[in-house]
Amino acid sequence: MKSIENNNGILHKFIGDRAFYKRVLAVAVPIMVQSGITNFVSLLDNIMVGRVGTEQMSGVAIVNQLLFVFYLCIFGGFAGAGIFTAQYYGAKDDEGIRHTFRYKIWLGAILVIGAVAVFALFGRELVGTYLNGSNDGGDLDAALGYALDYMRIMLIGLPAFAAVQVYANTLRECSETVVPMRAGIAAVAVNLIFNYLLIYGKFGFPELGVKGAATATVISRFVELSVVVIWAHTHKEKCGYLRGVYATLKIPGRLTGKYFLTGAPLLINEALWSAGMAMLTQCYSVRGLNVVAGQNIASTVSNVFNVVFFAMGDAIAIIIGQHLGAGDFKRAKDEDNKIIAFSIFTATVVGILIFATSPLFPRIYNTTPEAKRLAMQFLMAQAVFTPQMGLLHTTYFTLRSGGKTVITFLFDSVFMWAVSVPVAFILSRFTGMYVIWIFALVQAADLIKCIIGVILVKKNVWMKNIVK
Repeated sequence: MKSIENNNGILHKFIGDRAFYKRVLAVAVPIMVQSGITNFVSLLDNIMVGRVGTEQMSGVAIVNQLLFVFYLCIFGGFAGAGIFTAQYYGAKDDEGIRHTFRYKIWLGAILVIGAVAVFALFGRELVGTYLNGSNDGGDLDAALGYALDYMRIMLIGLPAFAAVQVYANTLRECSETVVPMRAGIAAVAVNLIFNYLLIYGKFGFPELGVKGAATATVISRFVELSVVVIWAHTHKEKCGYLRGVYATLKIPGRLTGKYFLTGAPLLINEALWSAGMAMLTQCYSVRGLNVVAGQNIASTVSNVFNVVFFAMGDAIAIIIGQHLGAGDFKRAKDEDNKIIAFSIFTATVVGILIFATSPLFPRIYNTTPEAKRLAMQFLMAQAVFTPQMGLLHTTYFTLRSGGKTVITFLFDSVFMWAVSVPVAFILSRFTGMYVIWIFALVQAADLIKCIIGVILVKKNVWMKNIVK
């Protein structure tokens, strides 16, 4: 009898009722849909460029890996202010939300200017680090040229990307997740249409190849920005915090310092982590252009599936952040346990789907048989570690929701540069180990982070109201 009661207690701790899952999915599903459609169109974009040739696909993949550093700097920098936004919203403090909105505008402008300067001055050198040591017949000079053509156009869209995140993140943190989803859907539809028209030169449009792919992406960024800005400023009854938001761009000094001290570790963390991911890709790339192409295919395909458990992290940031802001720690702890368990379950399902479909997607690409085989093996390895990623992602966002950004900095980017990058660097350059096994060992090392994350979450170090 006691055993049954214990089992019921465990089930109650990790499994919620229908109302709970309805509430979580109301937040997570729009994010999943938006991210899923975005990543699916990225997959189609990738396939369209990939059908032009291996060098074109590899050049675009390298630039996107470098731009990924900028994107995550935006996400990380805004997330610091977003922690306050969610808690301000829970405390019904519109003026506080206006301050965080303005902070995001200033930070976004600084990051955009910095990124454009770096890519304009050092773009050739950065791309060149991925194009060496190839002995598989790939044309490295051609790949470099395609990459630079793609990069020059993509830089035009960076301000629109940052502005979209200012609005979309604020709306999500204030429980409005449907509008950013609709904006994302409009953007990816435009992106897909113009990809077809401009990459291949259909219906009288010029055939631009990789330049067409970049142009389509830039157009879609501005469409997404238009949708979200127009809605937000024409629905003031739902977005009262936007009333007078541009009356001034000044932020009280004490609050600027507070946001910066909380957000700086996140910004630095995302910058170092994404740079670490770029370095991992560079380590794998020394094994040839086919490895670059194969990993690009695998990461693009897996991103379509991974939005499911990534959205669970966003759900934790929003739902748990609001509970903490309202001072309801008991409910925050209870629902956090259930979301983490739900994330592991969904990530397991995702892993099975990735493994089952891993032989199918690479066949669509017009690339070498070796690149296709590597893509399939990268996908299989990725699938094995997907449940681990589900746990890792939700424990990270739990710690972050309570403002424990220094811990997440150590938890994430410090581990990346202290463990993951050295393992990949040493194995790729000083051993003859097969690249898939190197990739698998790097992923397996993240188990250490999972153990640390679970311990910290269990100790409740994250249960803190930071807006009082």
